Formats: sequence, C-alpha cells, structure tokens
Amino acid sequence: MTKHIYLEHANITVNDLQEGIRFFQTAFPHFKIRGGGSDTREWVHLGDDNTYIALNQAKQSDLKNEKNYDKMGVNHIGFVVPNVDEIARNLLEKGYKRDFPKEVEEFRVRDYFADADGNQFEFVQYLSEVPEERNKY
Repeated sequence: MTKHIYLEHANITVNDLQEGIRFFQTAFPHFKIRGGGSDTREWVHLGDDNTYIALNQAKQSDLKNEKNYDKMGVNHIGFVVPNVDEIARNLLEKGYKRDFPKEVEEFRVRDYFADADGNQFEFVQYLSEVPEERNKY
C-alpha cells in the first residue's frame, strides 16, 4: 500500500495522437504504451509501471492552446526528473522548442517545453534532498 501521495496520471486530449505519443516518448524514452483502445475515441495510456499520461485523440481539431495565467485552466504539468539537460536535449533534437526560458536556481533546475498542441510541461531536477532547500522559493 502506498504511504505517500503522488500523481498517477494526467489525462490529455490532443489533436494528433501519434504526435502526442512522440512528444512524451522523446522526453521519456522509457515510456511504453500500457494500454489503449477506441471505444468512443482512440486513446492510449503511455508511461511506466508507476505513472502514465492518458492521451485521447480529439474528435474535432482545435487550435493550439494559448497559455494565459490570468484565465482559468491548467497552465502546465510538472515532472520531477533526474536529468533536465538530457530531456531538453532530446526534445530540442526532435524540433521541440522551449516554452519558457530555462531556470537554474540554487537547489533546482527547471525547463519548460510545449507539445504540438501548446500544452506546457515543466521538467524539474532537484539539486538537494533537503525539503527546506527543495521548497525554497
């Protein structure tokens, strides 16, 4: 039984399911398709044994998301990773662009990228195991 809280999955609808898979497998090469189907729409669960992204194929194509922190909605999803630079290198090599300048701080490094639909993802690498340092703002 789990003794701590963690985010098991995020559920995202994308304009192009294959492109959504490509983005996450570029960031996380170890992510595999855990399951999928096409009951009401095509979908996959993409991840590892502990966490995954549920990707759904949109039934109608929409424009890219525009991030606006002044309006209601999800602004980004953050992932704690062991090596921000490796993920950034993988994404940049595949043509993805930073969505916000990389932030190097005393106890963490953060980098932000958007998928093809404009959904923003933060990748954070902590440089300390001390909670007071990790959570210093």
